[in-house]
Amino acid sequence: MANPQPYRIKSISEFHEFRDLPKPEHPLVSVYNFEDLKYLKENEPKSLILDFYCIALKRHANATMRYGQQEYDFKEGVLLFMAPGQVFSIEGNADLQHTGWSLLIHPDFLWNTPLAQKIKQYEYFGYSVHEALHLSDKEEKMIIDIIKNIQQEYQSNIDKFSQDVIIAQIELLLTYSERFYNRQFITRKISSHQILARLEKLLEDYFSDDSLSKKGLPTVHYIAENLNVSPNYLSGLLKHHTGQTTQHHIHNKLIEKAKEKLSTTSLSVSEIAFELGFEHQQSFSKLFKTKTNVSPLEFRQSFN
Repeated sequence: MANPQPYRIKSISEFHEFRDLPKPEHPLVSVYNFEDLKYLKENEPKSLILDFYCIALKRHANATMRYGQQEYDFKEGVLLFMAPGQVFSIEGNADLQHTGWSLLIHPDFLWNTPLAQKIKQYEYFGYSVHEALHLSDKEEKMIIDIIKNIQQEYQSNIDKFSQDVIIAQIELLLTYSERFYNRQFITRKISSHQILARLEKLLEDYFSDDSLSKKGLPTVHYIAENLNVSPNYLSGLLKHHTGQTTQHHIHNKLIEKAKEKLSTTSLSVSEIAFELGFEHQQSFSKLFKTKTNVSPLEFRQSFN
């Protein structure tokens, strides 16, 4: 039996109605407490697509949340970020106890403000559920205080400063989250270093495969999928620990293998390009010179 199509919720008002919450006090931004949610109904859609941002601070006793094929068991406090259009689902039993907060922000609320574009630069909106941000007690309190400030502001009398104040609080929350994620990359060094070691082996195996010419160059998505992390999370981790993106690491390994073939074999540049997954020698030569400041032939001649 095919999985049913995800249920799309276009507005915050529609979401409140769907979850049996009181009508939102602002049509484009809302904060609700998970303790106010009703139990999951037997016949309600489990997979949802929201047309707005969702930032959730969750502590669930008996719930599993899925993001695509990934799942996360919310037994400890985590901060989760979802951009508009992402598919997610929640599964739980009858005695599900919801705790935590959720902040909903419709893109229209950010329209014509600097944050409308800046929010798209925060890579953690593309992280998988198992890459959620784990908060210390102190960090969690800071996030909750900001969420409460947002709630208090939109529940007050709306004036010409209300939107600016709320957006400033949202931006503060996102900035703190960026800081806390960088802290997590540091405090979870063992996990991070394991990923880096697996990345190195994955690239080594890929570029040593005789069928590389048929497979072509590895993509960032291929690498992330094989490391069981999202492309954005992998990029953030690599930037923090190495200062380079995933694409840079792929190219570095490619150049390493190219140098090896140029210095130890008599294969032509065209043959080496083909063996390394390039359809055209010109593309290979251009990348090689960009990375090394010399052409493949000039590099080879330096060994003669």
